[in-house]
Amino acid sequence: MSLVYHAQAVVIRLLTWLYDLLQLGAVFDAFLKVVMRVTELDVVPDFIIRRGIRLLLKIRLQSMAGSLEQQLERKVAFVQELKCLPVAVQTAAANEQHYEVPTEYFVLVLGRHLKYSSCLYNNPGEGLNEAERNMLALCCARARLADGQSVLELGCGWGSMSLFMAQAFPNSSITAVSNSSTQREFIQRRARDLDVTNLTVITADMVDFQAPSTYDRIVSIEMFEHMKNYAELMRRISTWLKPGGALFVHIFCHKSNPYHFEVKDESDWMARYFFSSVASFALADFETSLAAVKDESDWMARYFFSGGTMPSLDLLLYFQQHLALQQQWWVNGCHYSRTLEAWLVNQDKFRKAIMPIFAQTYGRDAALKWFVYWRLFYLACSELFNYNGGEEWGVGHYLFMKPAAAAASKAA
Repeated sequence: MSLVYHAQAVVIRLLTWLYDLLQLGAVFDAFLKVVMRVTELDVVPDFIIRRGIRLLLKIRLQSMAGSLEQQLERKVAFVQELKCLPVAVQTAAANEQHYEVPTEYFVLVLGRHLKYSSCLYNNPGEGLNEAERNMLALCCARARLADGQSVLELGCGWGSMSLFMAQAFPNSSITAVSNSSTQREFIQRRARDLDVTNLTVITADMVDFQAPSTYDRIVSIEMFEHMKNYAELMRRISTWLKPGGALFVHIFCHKSNPYHFEVKDESDWMARYFFSSVASFALADFETSLAAVKDESDWMARYFFSGGTMPSLDLLLYFQQHLALQQQWWVNGCHYSRTLEAWLVNQDKFRKAIMPIFAQTYGRDAALKWFVYWRLFYLACSELFNYNGGEEWGVGHYLFMKPAAAAASKAA
């Protein structure tokens, strides 16, 4: 065992030296480009990709490690940084990355409700359609929705929550906000097909959006992750709520450590996963030699989540100056992982129909590359939410209340 250990140590040192050396010259850049090209040909098996993703997640968790005091200091600094930022950044890039891709693609990949966010699997035998409905119904219950309310949804996607609310509460008035014109047109068509008449859809950028009225309830499903300055966002939302009104938020998050999705350099995430995963087959503890490898959020930011934030489960609790938390819940990440695996299955199932859509969207020469990129997106997110049995990354639910008029005046 001693000989094997020393042999591995020597190999690790050599690989580490080689890794550092190549970073200094054009050879490393050339290597990355080769890895990228190989990956884009759709020839790398999923089990290698998944192994690499899990390795990078280990490295990310190592980078977030530290004493409780150190983690708290980082979190407080993160909160202060957010307060100095705009409400959101790079919204145009995020819009282009997801929401202006033709709706036909998402009709093929998502479930019947077109819910582009975590679903909820109440039992092993349920499919994507049932899981979509489960989460939509749970959100309605936790938001304390009732028929006859006025409801504003911020960031409505393809209308899954808005249409569900409009049908479930026919005497309510539902207003949905999307930053995508194609989404608005799709939701309006679907509302007509379903004979829904109590839904209004607005196209607006959340950076400068001003609500046209005040509401009993405001609902946001996986929109806060695209935001930065939660202090200002929560202040604005408070002005859009009636006294005694409530805000329900559904966000994905890490259990304890928030971070930004950032583009750091051109040494792409996919090259790092490929290099580290192949090497780790030979060296079980190879991750210890790759402490300098950058994390998975680099690639995610570049292609799918520009300007995004990974909140911690408690992050929004630092922004209660205008709205007070009433209740908080955690949804295990395995539900999101299973959702993403279902999307991945659908993408592979409808490959022949999807390739022409990508050729139209990204160009004929880039269609295969983007087919691979979307698969990598689903694989990476699935492995993230499945990590540690879904107890590292998952979904946070929050119910915030605006003080009633009498309480507010008494406090004043």
